[in-house]
Order: sequence, then structure tokens, then C-alpha cells
Amino acid sequence: MHVFSRFRLRNILQLASSFAAAALVLACIVLTCSQPANALPAFARKYGLRCSACHESWPMLNYFGQKFKDNGYQLMNDRDAPIWQNPGYWPVTFRITPIWHRVSTGKVPIDTYASNGVGGSVMTGTAIQRVTSSGFDLSGLDFHTGGTLEKNFSFYVLPSSNNAASFHFETVMARLDNLFGSSWLNVKLGKFELDNLLSEKRILTLTGNGGIYQLYHFVPVGDGNIFGKMGDNQLGVEVMGHSYDDRTRYSISLLSTKDGQPALPYGNAYTGYFAASQAFDTGKLGVQRIGVYAMVGQAPTYFLTSGGALFGGANGTGPSAIGNKSFSREGFVGQFYFGQHLDLQVVTQHGQDSVWFGQGYGDLIDGVATSNNTPGTTLFAGSKAPTWNGVLVEPHYVYSPQLIFIGRFETIRMSQQANGSGYVGPAGPSPGNLGNISTYTIGYRYNPFMTSRAGFAWHNEYNWLHQDGTGPPNPTTGALTNINTSELLLGFDFDF
Repeated sequence: MHVFSRFRLRNILQLASSFAAAALVLACIVLTCSQPANALPAFARKYGLRCSACHESWPMLNYFGQKFKDNGYQLMNDRDAPIWQNPGYWPVTFRITPIWHRVSTGKVPIDTYASNGVGGSVMTGTAIQRVTSSGFDLSGLDFHTGGTLEKNFSFYVLPSSNNAASFHFETVMARLDNLFGSSWLNVKLGKFELDNLLSEKRILTLTGNGGIYQLYHFVPVGDGNIFGKMGDNQLGVEVMGHSYDDRTRYSISLLSTKDGQPALPYGNAYTGYFAASQAFDTGKLGVQRIGVYAMVGQAPTYFLTSGGALFGGANGTGPSAIGNKSFSREGFVGQFYFGQHLDLQVVTQHGQDSVWFGQGYGDLIDGVATSNNTPGTTLFAGSKAPTWNGVLVEPHYVYSPQLIFIGRFETIRMSQQANGSGYVGPAGPSPGNLGNISTYTIGYRYNPFMTSRAGFAWHNEYNWLHQDGTGPPNPTTGALTNINTSELLLGFDFDF
């Protein structure tokens, strides 16, 4: 009986795997007919490995690649220190993506015109319509360099530009590895990606809405808090540790609440980020990993003024911001493998912002919020702390190291609006679904070659996003309308 049960379970798993793979393949073929990352061929060149040694499909890491990263970009052998490398070796990689894409946005208010009778025209009002554009384009340029300064002294620097060649520092960090001879103690200082198991910086998708994880950046409608965005690189210090086989991992980060930007215009506001995970072997199915994370912090709502103007501001001569209020993001992460070809990544999130952020107080310097929480300010009766729940599900079917099919579904649902029932402010109560998001992404990446010198991918992707209540008001009823946006993208993603 036990043998029969195992045999039946194995058949069910194989059938589910085949069905999911076939569905992804079919969807990608149908659609094809109708962002920065940290993949470094430099590391492969240094150690004489192919890119597939560390990547399930570049830039997404496999288990070995995650362990290499956790070790501070070291294999823990005599070749780690740069003194043992060829003097001509330079750990640098360029990445840029030429693309063609088509973007369609629904319910855009567009001005309408009529003849004025004398050879000209006058604006007569607005019409709500869908706007579609297409053409050839470029991504920004990433200039990666990283590795070891000496054994157990690691670094990573990433100057990055947008598609108009406007540069900034995406990553600048140095790390002390294996302090006191222990893999459980590593310290990183600088600007870096948070320890998200599902990394947005190694994301496999490139469209405007599909090239980010919406769950990592979600902000309720009218909310003034920009500081809880888990997907953005942050400035701070991180203590990280792991077991020798990398099955058990933890990280603790302390961040200054400025969303990764330099200078000190926001005063003394800090955020803590904690992540921990455990992996376990399930035989032929693969190594599974489950984890938890929490981001808990404070951000300002009161900005000091001098002579009526903001004190300090973006010049960083502050502190210019006080009146800190709290926010939090916490959830579960899972990485599940079903044999050599199929895997499933899952992230959940419960988020909450202070009632002050919900009423539009927050980043006054960058113009995100327009109200200043000066002494004596009071909130309207019925104001509430906005809260929400979300889930992200991302399956991959790895046909081979050269070909991967990608799918993703994300949904975010408000559980409490800032202007809930009983709110008596000028805007009135908000609909319960205001700002809810649902988005779907499917695509594939084909790598005709994968070497230690360079990477190249033929990338095809489609994304569709729906958000409730963020469109222009209905001209007849005045009710808020929903927005649907879609993007089809084809391009060459390459690095050297």
C-alpha cells in the first residue's frame, strides 16, 4: 500500500509539472506571436567557470550562486585573493538592453478640440481614451565591478544610468567576511540590496510594470511614505551569517531612512530589516527553502523651516526632518523546486503605515507629500492607519540552462483605507478597494551561448496590470474608474 501511494504521488507530481510547463510554453508562444541586475561574467572569468555554474538563468542565482554570494564572492579556496589572478584580469561587466516595446494605457484624459471658425481651433474639453505607443528603445547602462580586495575583504560598486545616460550609484559597498573565522559573522557597509530571497536586482523580467516586484514598492493611494520600499537599494550596515553549507541564513540591517539616497536631509530616522531562512533537501525534488522577513522603521512627517523655507533640504545640511512616524512590512518567502526543471517562488506581505502617512504627510522634500506636520496639526476624525495584504507567485520552467519560461502573478488588497468608514475630512470615505493591484507577467529568455566571457539573451515578455480606482472620474457619475496597462517587449539583453 505504501509503495502504491508513493508511486501515485510521484505520478501526480509529474503530471502537475508537465501541465504547468505546457501552460507556460503555450502562453509565451501565443504572446510572442502577437531592470539592473548583478550578473557578472567577471566572476566566471576569474574562476574559469561558466555562467550556468551560479545562475539558474542569468541573472537569477541558483543554490551554488547564492552560496558564492553569501561567502562574499568567494569560493573559499586559494584563488579568492586577487594577488593570485592574472595581472590583466579586471573584474568589470557592462550590461545594457536594446529593445522594442509597445505600451498601452487605458482611460487617459485627453484634450479635445474643435474649429474656431477662423482657421484655428479651441479646446472644448477632455475625452477618456486609451493611449498606445510603440518603438525601439534602450534600457539604462549598468557598470558592475566587484569581488575581493584580499581574501575575506569583498567589495561591489555599480554606477548605473537611465536610458539618457544620467548616472547614479546603485550599489557601493565593502564587506568583511568570515570574521573570527566564522561564516556566521559578516559585516557589510554602504549602499546595497536588502537580503530579499527573491531578488529584484536579479529579476528575469524587463517591462515597466513587470520588471519590478509590485509588492516591494506598494504605497496606498494618497500615502506620503516612500521609505518602506523593499526593492530599492538602501544605505546602511548589514550583519549577515550562514551555515557552512548555506542551508541556514540570517541577516540584520540598520538603514537610514532615505530610500538609498545620499546626504542627511531627513534627520535621525532609521529602519531595521531582518530576514532568516532555512533550506532542506527533499531528494530528487531538490533543495527547498522557506523564510521570513520584517522591515520596521520610522520616517519623518515634520520638516523644519527657516524663514519660511525648508531648512537643509536636499543639500544634506540638516537634520531638517523630525516628527517620525512608524511603518512596517513583514511576510513569508518560499523557494520550492519540483525536480530539475520546475520551481516556484512565493512571497507574502502584510504592510501598515502610520495614520499620518495615510493622510498624506511624509516626503515633503521630494514633493511626494504636500502637508507639513507642524506643531498643533490634528487629523480629521475617522482617519485610520492604511493596511494591506499581498502575495506574489512566480513559477519558472527551466527547459535547459539556455532556455527558461517565466510566469508571475501578484495581487495586493487593501484591508483598511486611510479614509475609512467614519472619515469626516474633505475627501470623504474611500472605497474599500481603492488602489488594489493585480498584475500578470509571462515571457521567456533564450541564451544561445553562456560563457565566462559574456552573456546574451533573446528576451520576450508581456505584462498586464490592473489597479482599482486610480483612473479619472466617470464624467457622468463622478465615480472613480479603474486603470489597465499592458506592455509587450522584445529585445536583446547582453553583458560583457
